[in-house]
Amino acid sequence: MSTRSESEVPGLDLAEFRSWQNFWIATNRLYFLLNRKMVSSHGISLTDFQVLQQLLRSANGSCRMGDIATSLLASRSRITHQVRRLEEQGLVKRGSMPQDRRAVLAALTEQGRTLGEAAMRTYSECVREHYLTRLTRPQQAAIAESFRRVGEGAEEALHDTEGRGGE
Repeated sequence: MSTRSESEVPGLDLAEFRSWQNFWIATNRLYFLLNRKMVSSHGISLTDFQVLQQLLRSANGSCRMGDIATSLLASRSRITHQVRRLEEQGLVKRGSMPQDRRAVLAALTEQGRTLGEAAMRTYSECVREHYLTRLTRPQQAAIAESFRRVGEGAEEALHDTEGRGGE
């Protein structure tokens, strides 16, 4: 006789299913809220914001497009599309690197830096309102540690599948 309650998903007991389902639903809802806030407040998507955030974090406001794709777990073609849209809005400019003309560089414009910094404040406010205020400091620490571990495992699995051709 099993002491674990079965869920509607074969292979997961009820507690495991609830843990996963609650994570999945909360993540999707938070993504939706953040995306909606970015669009309504700044006219950019959350993905656009993530590109701008990468550029804001860099020492000189520019990054190789391949590095942006890698850090955001996106395809190079997806980042090319995102950066092209941001360029059309006057937020970034593209160019080649002096030391490697094959590499494409994305760089913030002054308008992009201003909008990115404002969007960063909006992002922080939204994270605080919809995530941090719902948790105590110990809960935040527990979640941070839990998802650090989950993230490390997922990163290892990603590297394993890259070596096998991406499955």
